[in-house]
Amino acid sequence: MTQALLRPGRRPPRPEAAGHPPGGTGDRRADIQGLRAVAVTLVVLSHAGVRQFSGGYLGVDVFFVISGFLITSMLVGELDRTGRISVPRFYARRALRLLPASTLVGVVTLVGSYLYLSKARFAEYAGDAIASGLYAVNIRLAVNGTDYLQATDPPSPFQHFWSLAVEEQFYVVWPLVLAAAYLVARRGRAARTAAAEAGAEGRTDWSTEGRTDWRTTAVPAGIAFVLLAISFVLSVHTTRTSPSWAYFGSQTRAWELAAGALLALCANRLRSMPPLLAGTLSWVGLAAVVGAALTFDDTTAFPGYAALVPVAGTVLVLAGGSVRSRFGGEMLLRQRPLTGIGGLSYGWYLWHWPLLVILPSALDRPGAGVRTRLAVCVFALFLAWLTLRFVENPIRFGAAFRNRPRRALGLGAGLTAGAVALAVLAALFPPAIDSGRPAPSLAAAVEKAADPQARLAQLLAEPNKVIPSNLSPGLTKIKAARSAVYRDGCHVSTTSVAVPPCVYGDPASDTTVVLFGDSHAAQWFPALELLARERHWRLISLTKASCKVADVTIISGGKPYTSCDTWRSKALARIAELRPDLVITSSSDAGNPAHPDPAGALQQWTKGFERTYKALGASGAEVAALLDTPWPASDAVDCAGTHPLDLGRCANTRGGAEQDPHKPAAIRAAAKATGATVIDPWPWMCGSRVCPVLVGDTFVYRDDSHMADAYAHALAPVLGAELTRRFTKL
Repeated sequence: MTQALLRPGRRPPRPEAAGHPPGGTGDRRADIQGLRAVAVTLVVLSHAGVRQFSGGYLGVDVFFVISGFLITSMLVGELDRTGRISVPRFYARRALRLLPASTLVGVVTLVGSYLYLSKARFAEYAGDAIASGLYAVNIRLAVNGTDYLQATDPPSPFQHFWSLAVEEQFYVVWPLVLAAAYLVARRGRAARTAAAEAGAEGRTDWSTEGRTDWRTTAVPAGIAFVLLAISFVLSVHTTRTSPSWAYFGSQTRAWELAAGALLALCANRLRSMPPLLAGTLSWVGLAAVVGAALTFDDTTAFPGYAALVPVAGTVLVLAGGSVRSRFGGEMLLRQRPLTGIGGLSYGWYLWHWPLLVILPSALDRPGAGVRTRLAVCVFALFLAWLTLRFVENPIRFGAAFRNRPRRALGLGAGLTAGAVALAVLAALFPPAIDSGRPAPSLAAAVEKAADPQARLAQLLAEPNKVIPSNLSPGLTKIKAARSAVYRDGCHVSTTSVAVPPCVYGDPASDTTVVLFGDSHAAQWFPALELLARERHWRLISLTKASCKVADVTIISGGKPYTSCDTWRSKALARIAELRPDLVITSSSDAGNPAHPDPAGALQQWTKGFERTYKALGASGAEVAALLDTPWPASDAVDCAGTHPLDLGRCANTRGGAEQDPHKPAAIRAAAKATGATVIDPWPWMCGSRVCPVLVGDTFVYRDDSHMADAYAHALAPVLGAELTRRFTKL
């Protein structure tokens, strides 16, 4: 994205250094620099949390189109001048253009992560650093992004490197494809010329005049179009089926680069446009880009069809700018402030994201507001200028690498190897995250106690303030620990309405217990599975992501969560067939109705719970309404990783741990009306005033709302005693 600002006495950038999205260019079209400024500003404002620009993430799509246009223009120009594409020179230019700045930012980000971010996640960050150095972090993010359990994790400080990875994966093959396409086209043209000119010797000399006319560009343009079409179809399909792969995958983003490439291959024909038409196109395109940034948000199905808006808008701006127009968008885009920011856009893109992730933690202001985040982004712009002035330009335009592609490639290989080696070394020697002292075993203490709940209350009254050496499981393994309902596919996703046959415990038992609800019901599975084995119950697990027990349609992903309603009806029908002895219900207190009741939220939730409890009771089962667990103040594992010796900073107060007071009140009212039994787990997770994140040797939470599997397992004796006391059948 960056280019030196042109000043008297400064060597101008080389035209062939064009294009990274985020990438830089030395092209003569100042409107493209201005368009870069618009794109990077949209990205930065979106990441800074400016609500009006919640769709600013599409700035990356703008960069992809610009890159495809400029890189292809540069390659075509090289073919025009020399009759060939020098792959070593191409990658030498890329290495000099991209690697000095990205390596510097990557190393600083790794050090900052080591010092200030969660020590529990440092191995993950080091892995991201390795993948970033190898231009494969988009694949890593796509794989991790499909994990439901990690959906609420804080973002990686290396996450923004995904766009560089996508682009470099594209450019591994595009120069070769382009050169081969031109070779085929020119040989065909030479053969036709030979046949037409009797006696003339057929020529395949690429230095022939007119080598980039429509006859020779038709083949590469056709290939670019086919690539565009295939990739776009994949993008639309994958956006529905696997959003993370759609967003980060190179196969679903290639069409955006191909759109720019196709435009570059048709550039000669664009120059004949009337200036009025060109100017109109540029304004329409600019309005499309900015308008999409103002109207898109996190609920927009992106990229998919929605990406057509910024991509088409960028194509229109680039096409319109190919003809000088007094009234075109270039009138705005060529202004010095925009071209200046455009020249710094690569560095600004690289610096702003890790600073937004790391600096708030370094300054002990994890909940920094928009103003603070904007100030961080301004500081990132200053760092971008310093990087351009003292790192990028001296290396990129230095005499040591001028016309020496092997030396430039050697530098690139050295920078890549050095950055990856540093990340591997950091992963092998992560920061310490425990006090070096052991703590009593929570599970053993509760299991051996004559009164498990009383013993648990004692431990809650004196929670550990430091991570013990015998934390079980270790802090870095808590998030990855998964009970059988997740491993077996029994906890269904938001899109599924399946009710799989998930039987645990003693399948032949005459006593049937059903666990019913969302992930906050599934979090109790480790305890119930242990009890089912010990007491010879047949345990059936029926849970769906974010699906409430109450018969109330909620909002999910910005629209009514109708698949939840369908699944709930099917699950209730299954329970009616099972005729269980007990149904244990629970769901998260988060979530808002899609259609608010004029009578108020409490009344709406109460009626919804009543309908469900009555349906469950009609099956002949007793109903246990398990209230939602208290919520931690933030992601408990990440907080503990950041403050391993001061866990009091991660604990929540009783007052702050309640997500929504309407829902527990509605559950109690509905239970009273239907005869269901309410079980309150708060005394099992909170002391008199504080809800800690660590009790004995066991962590309480796995993220920002769910109980950790190990803690649920340790609570089995407490839950079992409560169920025995309340339900005589068990």
